[in-house]
Amino acid sequence: MKQKDYYDAPYILELSTKISAVSPRFDPKAFAHELIGRIDDKELFARIDLIVDAMEKNMDGDYSKNIQAFYQMLGPELVKPEGMFRLGWWLWPIGRYVERNGNTHWKLSLAFLKELTKRFTGEYAVRPLLKEHSKEVMDELVLWAADENVHVRRLASEGVRIRLPWAQKMFVALEEFERYTAILTHLKDDPEKFVQKSVGNNLNDLFKEAPEKAEYIIAQWEKTPASKARKWIVKHGMRNQSVTKAANIDAYEREVP
Repeated sequence: MKQKDYYDAPYILELSTKISAVSPRFDPKAFAHELIGRIDDKELFARIDLIVDAMEKNMDGDYSKNIQAFYQMLGPELVKPEGMFRLGWWLWPIGRYVERNGNTHWKLSLAFLKELTKRFTGEYAVRPLLKEHSKEVMDELVLWAADENVHVRRLASEGVRIRLPWAQKMFVALEEFERYTAILTHLKDDPEKFVQKSVGNNLNDLFKEAPEKAEYIIAQWEKTPASKARKWIVKHGMRNQSVTKAANIDAYEREVP
């Protein structure tokens, strides 16, 4: 099944039931009527946006009340790192709602995303918050990078990527480079491959935009003994570099204990 086909009529009815249970002013019949039979010819993001349009039209106009309602819908946290991409798809419109409206109350939104990401990714929804409140949100993400929850740690990294897939470029990594470096440095020896891949992708993005900054981060890391995780992150981050740099990667793996 294609991702877009997940958001079908049964999904709409199930989502309307879940929202009704936590939001008394929500109109489930109007919500379903606006969507069923009208999204089948749409692609993934068009479907999600139409769902969010209908949510905004049929829910309470108070953003804070809606976020409190969404808290009640989240359900149990995921047990395994990669589970969000198998079990959390139903939450994507919730994240999109926050992505659209989160700066209405950015602190509330950020706190909610810390819980959302334990069930489904918040990497897109956090980016508007970063654009409007870069320093404050980056300070929080520095703390998240040391969180015990793997999904929270991953969001600290994935949300600040310059070239996040399916998202517009964002340069908070360059604008708040000290904080950005702190986030990646917290995660440079993370034991979870789920997080390692995100950190490596961050370095890969950074090499494309500001290679001297990527090299600076790696040089700082080389001042301490490298873990197996860090070696993998650096190699993954430098995967698109020149043959000369590729040779440097091999040398790094041999020389760093």
